[in-house]
Amino acid sequence: MKKSSSEILKSSALSVTEGRKIILDIFLSSANAMAHQDIESKCKDKFDRVTIYRTLQTFLEKGIIHTIPSSDNTTRYALCNDDCIVSGHHHDNHVHFTCDTCGKTICLDETAIPSVHLPKGFRAHQINMVVSGVCKTCA
Repeated sequence: MKKSSSEILKSSALSVTEGRKIILDIFLSSANAMAHQDIESKCKDKFDRVTIYRTLQTFLEKGIIHTIPSSDNTTRYALCNDDCIVSGHHHDNHVHFTCDTCGKTICLDETAIPSVHLPKGFRAHQINMVVSGVCKTCA
């Protein structure tokens, strides 16, 4: 059973505000990753850009959402799994898929990012893997 927005906020030690609930409900109701602009359009002028940005940054810090890089340098956001934050760092290591036709971006939770062997003395902080192609709707 999926947690409600209030439950997620409480378990993340965040105040349950109407704004946070609305933005988190947008994520809970979407199967796709979203850009700031997508979230802004779904809020229907309830919040300004800065409020949305600050809320997204708070959600990132608490491990509620994670970022997905894109080829057009737009940051997309998606919900994290329950165990995403460990020792203050995101550990939501899965592959993402972006459709070249419609731009839809989804998390492939069942597909782990392959291990990367770095040269001696190197240490990775984050690994992103995005597969691009055509989704089943556009195929």
